[in-house]
Amino acid sequence: MELSDIQDFAIQARLAAVLGASEFDRVFTGVRFAEIEGPLLYVYAKDEAAAAAIEEDFALLVGDIASRILKQDIDVVIVLPKVLQ
Repeated sequence: MELSDIQDFAIQARLAAVLGASEFDRVFTGVRFAEIEGPLLYVYAKDEAAAAAIEEDFALLVGDIASRILKQDIDVVIVLPKVLQ
């Protein structure tokens, strides 16, 4: 299921509130929370470095926030660079 813009922006807003503006801008600029497939959340980051940082450092936080907003369990966050979109 593809996420609506409102769901995408809601996840981004909650992350920004938790992380703070400078950390959010450093890591999540250009990110798009694209779709869910069962317990998987697909995220597109601006480049490979951002994708790796999100997956290594923030996957659990992203999964928790997305689960609350989407009202569905998100167990795995898959982050891909936009070039693979």
